[in-house]
Amino acid sequence: MNDLCADIGYKSINHYGEELCGDHIEIIEGEGGSTVIVLADGLGSGVKASILSTLTSKIISTMISAGLPIEECVSTIAATLPVCSERKVAYSTFTIIHLKDNETADIIQYDNPHVILVRDGENYDYPTTEMNIDGKKIFKSTVYLREGDTFVAMSDGCPHAGSGNSYNFSWKREDIIGYMEALIAGEYTAKNLSTMLVDECEKLYEGQPADDTTACVVRIRKREPMNVLFGPPLNRDDADRMMSLFFSKEGKHIVCGGTTSSIAAKYLGKKITVSTNFEPGGLPPISYIDGVDLVTEGVITMNKVVEYAKDYLGENQHFEHWNFKKDGASLICRLLFEEATDINLFVGRAMNPAHQNPNMPINFNIKLKIVSELTDCLKKMGKRVKVSYF
Repeated sequence: MNDLCADIGYKSINHYGEELCGDHIEIIEGEGGSTVIVLADGLGSGVKASILSTLTSKIISTMISAGLPIEECVSTIAATLPVCSERKVAYSTFTIIHLKDNETADIIQYDNPHVILVRDGENYDYPTTEMNIDGKKIFKSTVYLREGDTFVAMSDGCPHAGSGNSYNFSWKREDIIGYMEALIAGEYTAKNLSTMLVDECEKLYEGQPADDTTACVVRIRKREPMNVLFGPPLNRDDADRMMSLFFSKEGKHIVCGGTTSSIAAKYLGKKITVSTNFEPGGLPPISYIDGVDLVTEGVITMNKVVEYAKDYLGENQHFEHWNFKKDGASLICRLLFEEATDINLFVGRAMNPAHQNPNMPINFNIKLKIVSELTDCLKKMGKRVKVSYF
């Protein structure tokens, strides 16, 4: 086992005029550091394609994670999928990326655009072996992982983007490779990379995609611990113990809340300096304490972080906001969403006297809700999260 981990992100857009997407992504975290990622593209579009791709991705991911051979997976899919009444065929193309202990990746591909691997900033032509299973041509590869390796899996809506438009007669694989090489150099998250690729496809389709379009990005990176302190302890006598545990943890340290930052500053024997820069958006300004990487206001700022986290897991429409703005919530998002892999949340249960104002109806239940929702979002991003209450 090494100190590498996988950052996984994806985004899809539907065929123009369709309610459902005919592509589907399934991710299963197995035992012993195994992760199975399946991108399936159902035949056609709409409801039928959605059913085909969902069944395919769920069946294959479950079987692969259970250690069954690809031959059995393909045979099972062929026997399981319903037959299209129009085309008299039943299939969904698929791409499988099976990460093992974050040391190797097995890539299995059937009729989807081949996975792009960017290594050391350039396209890397990994070796493939062709197999014939039940009359289907399957390509299999094994790649020994390195830090920085970035895999780009996609449905055929990506290389076909813009087909038929007057200014672009198709976005070829080599064009996508060049586009992704430039983006990957910017060290964006997997989610943001997949978002930017699919958004570019949508532009090429002039907002009316002629096919379901999906991109799934897997970035191999080192684990990065992060620590967040949110609220003072219920018992004042526990303040030093809470601070000692918090600051003893490896990684960057984020302190959220006015009272909390005062306790942290006192523990460190440092002064608090409040920033005079007020960022647009109405969030309270950040502060500075020597020995702390980021100091922000508490509940209002963290509530905004949760709002951004929910969007990040969905349409990811606001990533340009928190990627570049310098308010407390945006800075926290960049640290937690982009940098951190292992997050320790230290949550104080004390009631803030300022929150007893009837014009400011914030209580500890709201703080607990924020912590619960943020924890859930971070786990869905693939982060390891530990919450300690004081």
